[in-house]
Amino acid sequence: MGTNVLQPGRAAVGTVEVMNTLAHASEPTPTLAALDARSPSWLDRSVYPFALQRFATEHGALSYIDEGPRSGAPTVLFVHGTPSWSFEWRAVIAALSGRARCVAVDHLGFGLSDKPRDAPLDPEAHAARLKALVLALDLRDIVLVLHDFGGPIGAPIALELAERVRATVVLNSWLWPNGDDPAVVKLDRVIRSAVGRFLYRWLNFSPRVLLPSTFAVKSRLTRALHAQYLAPFARRRDREGPYALALALRGADPYYASLWARREALANKPLSIVWGAKDPALSDRHLKTWVRAFSHATVVRLEDAGHFVAEERPDAVVAAIEALL
Repeated sequence: MGTNVLQPGRAAVGTVEVMNTLAHASEPTPTLAALDARSPSWLDRSVYPFALQRFATEHGALSYIDEGPRSGAPTVLFVHGTPSWSFEWRAVIAALSGRARCVAVDHLGFGLSDKPRDAPLDPEAHAARLKALVLALDLRDIVLVLHDFGGPIGAPIALELAERVRATVVLNSWLWPNGDDPAVVKLDRVIRSAVGRFLYRWLNFSPRVLLPSTFAVKSRLTRALHAQYLAPFARRRDREGPYALALALRGADPYYASLWARREALANKPLSIVWGAKDPALSDRHLKTWVRAFSHATVVRLEDAGHFVAEERPDAVVAAIEALL
């Protein structure tokens, strides 16, 4: 499918543009410097040097990056969770973009994407927007890389567009209902309480406290890197994305059940699991559920990594993906 480049201030559902850039077929590709002039001042381009793209949807525009060869190479599609964004994948993309097309989207309400307050921000809605992007870009020969909520958000690509998917890599994620987990039930009560709303909407609790607490080696998340995770949610009105997914941890159980019921599609393609063993949120119990369901999976368990494997051990993630290219 061709790429449509739009004028600033104009958008059509399901169209793609270079961020805030007016371009015509006869004009040169916008330089990174030109794009930098329109990116947020807090964005550290020394560690995130990628050209920014936009994809218009019914509820707002998604920001995404699309690096590497467009033809003659497989595609790696990175799907983040909460409270993350495509920044999480920067080191992996830098290592792979010479040999594969690397696409990483920011879900609506996260990263550099729009942050509407009245849009559906549950996993199923994110999954529908991601599927629309995959079809608009006509991505094929895909290696899916799923982390955290990226599992239930990205898995429908493998389940519903199986002919486009080559393999899947899972990083500390899940794909089944959480309602019978006592820890999740207890956490859900807190999240839905006035205290939970205050923590997420007023104190920016998810990126400020939860994210650093999940690192196995705390020094790996420097103050400068942490700032890149805090900045997308600097304003209270921009924090609905993380809170909506927190509510969905248990609240989206029917959706997770529908995915798990179709899991057989994942058993028909190569599957690699790279698991941070020091994750306080998703334990070895979750890893065992994956292994029981997919005995063919290649499993790498990392003793020196927590929840954010791509941040702490990008080399292991790169190796897992390279084995599937």
